[in-house]
Amino acid sequence: MASINLKDSFAEFKEAENIDRTTLIKVIEDVFKTLIRKKYYNDENFDVIVNDSTGDLEIFQRREVVLDEDIMNDDTQIELTEAKKLDDSYDVGDEVYESINMETFGRRAILAAKQTLASRISELKKNILLDKYKERENEIIVGEVYQVWKKEIMLLDDEGNELILPKSEQIPSDYFKKGETVRAIVKKVELRGNGVVIILSRTSPEFLAKLLEIEVPEIMDGLISIKKIVREPGERAKVAVESYDDRIDPVGACVGMKGSRIHGIVRELRNENIDIINYTQNIHLLLQRSLTPAKITSMNINDEEKYAEIYMNADQVSLAIGKKGVNIKLAQEITGYNIDVFRDDLEQGEYDIELDEFVGDIEEWVIDELKRIGCDTARSVLKLTDDELYRRTEMEAETIKEIKEIIEKEFEEDENEN
Repeated sequence: MASINLKDSFAEFKEAENIDRTTLIKVIEDVFKTLIRKKYYNDENFDVIVNDSTGDLEIFQRREVVLDEDIMNDDTQIELTEAKKLDDSYDVGDEVYESINMETFGRRAILAAKQTLASRISELKKNILLDKYKERENEIIVGEVYQVWKKEIMLLDDEGNELILPKSEQIPSDYFKKGETVRAIVKKVELRGNGVVIILSRTSPEFLAKLLEIEVPEIMDGLISIKKIVREPGERAKVAVESYDDRIDPVGACVGMKGSRIHGIVRELRNENIDIINYTQNIHLLLQRSLTPAKITSMNINDEEKYAEIYMNADQVSLAIGKKGVNIKLAQEITGYNIDVFRDDLEQGEYDIELDEFVGDIEEWVIDELKRIGCDTARSVLKLTDDELYRRTEMEAETIKEIKEIIEKEFEEDENEN
């Protein structure tokens, strides 16, 4: 038994662990070098050779030829007389290569080497899997449901690796059966005990971001940026987007023609309502947009305390708050402001007028400026003092006075007609 055939013993490792052949051979060499050191105390004059094609492993010992009387170490030197028996051409100073019979190590030592090799390859597999999925964190992956438990489900990727989707990372209405394919993002990868645990998520905002990247080419190309995403999984999500190209409407691009782009995502998220809003650094506009689909009449903002009082008609309050308070909760998360919603204090029977109806009497830039601070209606303008309008807009005091006079005159005329 001058050599040992590893092809049958270890070929399965190469297939199962996806370890490249060069790395595998290096591991085998290291394991058997350890075996050599246990027997000979030193491996410097030994070569471990693995035949890549046949799987055979051979160990060669290199010894220097010395005169018979000069021999000092049988492990590193060989007497000239002995060398001549091997090959008559050997002379003092030459190196003799001899194949070591594996039986000299003993059956138990060979078995221990095989067990060590199996352990080393298992460790390699773990590290390769860890590195592979660490690089794929926050990427979408498709897995097949293999096992369903009460608190989690196990999926298998296309290489048979186990993936875990905890109940807490599933959309409340998610229901999966064995053999079904599931899309999710890789949330985190960690070592637990002797194994690698890959945790997936379908509730993470990043999952929605990746779905949008797939459906909206402008996001993938960098023409549209996702500024922030907040979600109540399965209920509602708000996505603030911004375009770096003035020719592109970011909201329209994300929604698609007749909702073609967003509908697929909504289905994937179990009919989760998705509000796409145009991001702006103007907090008044951002607050307005974040409370979609409710319509605001006016607002008071305290930037220092990050607080906003929002006023709206009675029929809009429930829309602003949303089912179980989800809409206002998400609006607070996406704006970073604490929001309180109040019913507008109009007396019963009192009506309001949209500012757009004053086009012709009030310049358009003035109307836009009033809308910028959350005043969409005539009464929302009258509700603010002149000083507050002056402080929050770029308008002169004289302009503010004229606007209020125009609005008040309109209400007076309507009252006289009635």
